[in-house]
Amino acid sequence: MNAMTQTELHTLSNSHLDALEEETIFILREVAAAFERPTLLFSGGKDSLVMLKCAEKAFGAGRLPYPLLMIDTGHNFKEVTDFRDARAKELGAELIVRSVEDSMKRGTVRLAHPGESRNVHQSVTLLEAIEEFRFDALIGGARRDEEKARAKERIFSHRDSFGQWQPKAQRPELWTLFNHKLQPGEHFRVFPISNWTELDVWQYIARERIALPSIYYTHKREVVDRRGLLVPVTELTPPKDGEQVVVRDVRFRTVGDITCTCPVESDAATPEQIVIETLAADVSERGATRMDDKTSEASMEKRKKDGYF
Repeated sequence: MNAMTQTELHTLSNSHLDALEEETIFILREVAAAFERPTLLFSGGKDSLVMLKCAEKAFGAGRLPYPLLMIDTGHNFKEVTDFRDARAKELGAELIVRSVEDSMKRGTVRLAHPGESRNVHQSVTLLEAIEEFRFDALIGGARRDEEKARAKERIFSHRDSFGQWQPKAQRPELWTLFNHKLQPGEHFRVFPISNWTELDVWQYIARERIALPSIYYTHKREVVDRRGLLVPVTELTPPKDGEQVVVRDVRFRTVGDITCTCPVESDAATPEQIVIETLAADVSERGATRMDDKTSEASMEKRKKDGYF
């Protein structure tokens, strides 16, 4: 990065983070007060770790009023799942993990072929977990700047008795008044950091010194260039015929299922260095790293209508 960008970092204000944090804490407390059986979706990723930090401030360390829920595809990065388990144990929080593989054993999830990504099938496992625990509110870390369908969400996003999202039937949220009335079998997805951006998240991580899984920072990894994305070479994502495997300095902007999540080239080793990179980024994190969002313009919206996060 050039000297001008370094100077911009030193003069970049983060005073707006106080307002974002205050709003997030208010929403987290509102969920605890308004619902009987809420849960916080916790993947071990940066957005859920930011929410967890705000929850600690909202309720106090070791006093979270709702359990953590993880829907595991079985194809997650080990660095992330190990960090997830350690963080939950450190907080003394109840961690519920439900697996797509268990849904496959029950026959509620069937793959078209063994190599198919399990990412989209998380919706089935999530809906099964909602039914099992009778959750009436699920707190998620989605942000409106991630993807076009995310931008259609309300903060309190209503789901019908089938767990489906209807973007044209969302309730207004004027003056931060949330309508959280439910009919039997319905639930809400709540997004406390909707108004944050990727840059806000990294500024907050830097300010609060939030620990993250190591793959968020630069490391050497074997990758192949596929349709403009750097696909990590793993047992689940081997190189195709004719593809050249190269070793690059990379980091992950977002983490998810190995079969659809790609890193970006980077030598950023600290949150402050990632803030600089984010200032210069002209592609959203999902647009730059997620193969499942490349299938069509409406791929995320279709998944959300089917019950995705």
